[in-house]
Amino acid sequence: MHKIICFGEVLWDVFPKYKKIGGAPLNVALRLHTFKNEVSIISSIGNDKNGRELKDYIEQQGLSTVYIQKNNTYKTSEVAVKLDEKGAATYIIKEPCAWDYIFLEEHLLSLVKSSNAFIFGSLISRNKQSEDTLKTLLNKAVFSVFDVNLRPPHYQIEKLKTLMKSASFIKFNDDELFEINKKLGYINNSTEENIKYISKFTNTYQICVTRGGDGAILFYNQKFYENRGYKVTVADTVGSGD
Repeated sequence: MHKIICFGEVLWDVFPKYKKIGGAPLNVALRLHTFKNEVSIISSIGNDKNGRELKDYIEQQGLSTVYIQKNNTYKTSEVAVKLDEKGAATYIIKEPCAWDYIFLEEHLLSLVKSSNAFIFGSLISRNKQSEDTLKTLLNKAVFSVFDVNLRPPHYQIEKLKTLMKSASFIKFNDDELFEINKKLGYINNSTEENIKYISKFTNTYQICVTRGGDGAILFYNQKFYENRGYKVTVADTVGSGD
């Protein structure tokens, strides 16, 4: 059993006719929990109905909510989701919300320091309060996993560069990999060459790139490992990369 900490957004994905609980860090935490890991999530919810329902759901899944803060000023996060004809999603992420204001608490430092892995994303750094908390906790992490989630307009290349260089392991999807490298001035049509470039640029030697229906590719200590994926009928792509 591994002790794993996930840091970042917990939210409601609001579709035209229904809503469901989401947020990449929460999706990852719930999945890792099903593999019998000791998982905790650090986040924040509002003092509202959405927050109570979200908290109840997480607890029903057997995951602790001890480190989910309650914010009396800002609401629980909602994200408006629009799907195209192929099930691919675009998002409108309302701000500010509770997870924009995750405050540093003393017990979080020892929690992260004692964990086997600390997992975080890029969206959480859109607000300085949560970004500052993240950076402090990153300094305590033994092994950190950066799950890049580019959600325009909620990211800046300079912040991404800092977070990538702080990570032990980086996960992209293929679009994110190419987009970031383009902003860094590197243009190449090869996924493998783009991975090698970002590895050298960030000094990170463990990188995973998901490729939708084409599976995923892993770069681990200068070697590539590939899985071609499995054919499925797509309902929607929300959370599928998590």
